[in-house]
Amino acid sequence: MHTGLQLRSQIKSSGELELSLDSIDTPQPGPDEVLIRIEASPLNPSDLGLLFGAADMSTARASGTAERPIVTARVPEGAMRSMAGRLDASMPVGNEGAGVVVAAGSSPAAQALMGKTVAAIGGAMYSQYRCVPADQCLVLPEGATPADGASSFVNPLTALGMVETMRLEGHSALVHTAAASNLGQMLNQICLKDGIKLVNIVRKQEQADLLRAQGAVHVCNAAAPTFMQDLTEALVATGATIAFDATGGGKLGGQILTCMEAALNRTAREYSRYGSTTHKQVYLYGGLDTSPTEFNRNFGMAWGMGGWLVFPFLQKIGRERANALKQRVVAELKTTFASHYSKEISLAEVLDLDVIAVYNKRATGEKYLINPNKGLAG
Repeated sequence: MHTGLQLRSQIKSSGELELSLDSIDTPQPGPDEVLIRIEASPLNPSDLGLLFGAADMSTARASGTAERPIVTARVPEGAMRSMAGRLDASMPVGNEGAGVVVAAGSSPAAQALMGKTVAAIGGAMYSQYRCVPADQCLVLPEGATPADGASSFVNPLTALGMVETMRLEGHSALVHTAAASNLGQMLNQICLKDGIKLVNIVRKQEQADLLRAQGAVHVCNAAAPTFMQDLTEALVATGATIAFDATGGGKLGGQILTCMEAALNRTAREYSRYGSTTHKQVYLYGGLDTSPTEFNRNFGMAWGMGGWLVFPFLQKIGRERANALKQRVVAELKTTFASHYSKEISLAEVLDLDVIAVYNKRATGEKYLINPNKGLAG
């Protein structure tokens, strides 16, 4: 039977993370399935969460061979409880990817995809071959490469889902943090195209310059001494009362609510001891800051702070609406939803300690793309 390599992550009950490349039997597709030769899969922050778990990567050590590297790292004792659900389970990694369909099941829907370049989601994408249901595939437009379509799901659908959530919950403008990310740049393009007012929050001046060069109107630098004033002015100008925060921890979510309240009070016609009656909402959708979430309740009583994830949201809006969002991604794959990568790496390079040190920083402009078949026999 044909085999292919797959990247796996295991946290052992001894308190050690082990990353390895394993040989996996290539599955035969069922009637409604297709087999994809994966040629592009992004390293998203959500993938890094599964890949490294709670391990302290400063303790990482390399062993194995050049073709089959092994990386081990220590998981701090205090973090082991949060890893209880995955102890001693060897887990495949990679939420999404793209490649060419090399085998197909007997159903007409599966057969129609034979030889097509498709994107898919479903986990275990850091593999040479991946078998998925035909209805989970997105056929990429003519001339699009696997690299073009590798990030067709997580970032595009998250950005579109944010705009959809804004509309469904009765808001008219929105705020986004870590706004210079690939996702943030996509959201900026969507908002510009759809005429939606967006407040972008970044941490560095070069990130602000990048977004402004792409047409962003309201950009606030959280590192600037005038940040709270700048954010309040942007919120007055836009009327934004919903935010999506990728940092999760720290004070930023609370600062956004504080500035929303200040902006609303600028136009308030009468004083209320309970603050503005307009609901202000911050959704935490990431964890770039792993410290506790802190806030001072100085923004009245009409507010909410909670979690938001794209795939539960897509289930909530139903298949028809979700499919409409997916088709927009396909239609604008090389424009609105174009992704940019600083480097393409092989499966073995994913486990190179020097390479890990770069992509694990999760820095803007240093997003890596994995080609599981790079340098490997097909």
